[in-house]
Amino acid sequence: MDSSNGDVAVDSYNRYKEDVAIMKQMGFNAYRFSISWPRILPNGKLSGGVNEKGIEYYNNLINELVANDIEPFVTLFQFDLPQSLQDEYQGFLSDQIINDFQDYAELCFKNFGDRVKYWVTLNEPYIFNLMSYVETGKFAPCRSSAEHAFDILRGGSEATEPYIATHNQILAHAAAVKVYRTKYQEQQKGEIGMVLVGDWYVPYSDSEEDQRATSRALDFTYGWFLHPLVYGDYPSIMRSVVKERLPKFTEEETILIRESFDFIGFNYFTSYYAKDSSSEAIPNTQNPTYLTDLGPITITHERDGVLIGPKVDESSWLASYPQGLKDALIYLKNNYKNPKIYITEIGSIDCDSPQIDELINDEDRIKYHQHHLYYLNQAIKDGVRVKGYFVWSLLDNFEWSMGYSHRFGLHYIDFNSNNLERIPKASAKWFQNFLKGLEDVKQD
Repeated sequence: MDSSNGDVAVDSYNRYKEDVAIMKQMGFNAYRFSISWPRILPNGKLSGGVNEKGIEYYNNLINELVANDIEPFVTLFQFDLPQSLQDEYQGFLSDQIINDFQDYAELCFKNFGDRVKYWVTLNEPYIFNLMSYVETGKFAPCRSSAEHAFDILRGGSEATEPYIATHNQILAHAAAVKVYRTKYQEQQKGEIGMVLVGDWYVPYSDSEEDQRATSRALDFTYGWFLHPLVYGDYPSIMRSVVKERLPKFTEEETILIRESFDFIGFNYFTSYYAKDSSSEAIPNTQNPTYLTDLGPITITHERDGVLIGPKVDESSWLASYPQGLKDALIYLKNNYKNPKIYITEIGSIDCDSPQIDELINDEDRIKYHQHHLYYLNQAIKDGVRVKGYFVWSLLDNFEWSMGYSHRFGLHYIDFNSNNLERIPKASAKWFQNFLKGLEDVKQD
């Protein structure tokens, strides 16, 4: 953390035309962005009034994209829960949020759906729940029962709240999809889906224990959300472990959630080894949490002192493992009925450096995408239905709890300057040439 905030960030609010021009020049044909729920509905509800200035801004952005032959790919919720709904009924811990999210989504369909053909209901709900209701609770609404939680802690039960929040998110997603399909999809001819976090897990060894640990990790991450959307309920391992703390879907809700997507968005950055650590664990049956339910599993980038893949910086959470992208996509194909998939985020990190030249000459980022695109192509050849690839990100930006200390952009931003000039990195030039057929992908 660097104690910064996102009040200005890259100031795309005022400079969106400049940013669209950059995309046009680079040859990009789609741009993924999120709509801020409280910017549209300051009180979270239709009854609290619509912020017409917010509607105007997103209309201007969408119109500019369309005028430049760039497809808007729009996310409805990316962690910015209206504070008023948290204050009134604790946000996603209450099923009241289902109708409010449905109303918000429909407002967006009405105002933007004639030009927006790709809708995402929720971005990475797993990360939202993990960081908001588990571990340190360092994302709003900052709820955790952990002893090491942040000082901004506001209560919480890690035994139940992650599961309740997920349950209501899935139902809110399905309610929005139902409205879209019933009232708008036929006329607007768009698609709607959910974006999942895509960290991949590799067994630490060939042992049965590590194989089971890996399978369990995937069920408690991918399966927690995707299994209900495909099959109508949570994975059986979650039912058997979490028991009565895991909410149940009614028969009507099962019908509502099953196949409630046209595509799955997949955010992939890195992979980990999954190791069974039951011999080292002390069973915790008195105070269960999501993490104890997940089981005695060690998630690590290292095996016998060797990283799963190279890191730009030792402190980084991101190790490059391109094979993991292919393996994850094949897993989705084989276990979840081969859904249509968009890679909705993928990118390489730079830890901030005072040497601007080091950040601009980002050869490691070029290699990262060359290698991942190679394995993506292999997955497509194996029958995975991947339809798009969104680089994270166009510009260096505000990276949530990492602030401005970590950079993913194809363009460098000097956040200490007033002009926030967009300076293309070597990777921006590589992508521009790649899209012209002048660069190729490579196996790592």
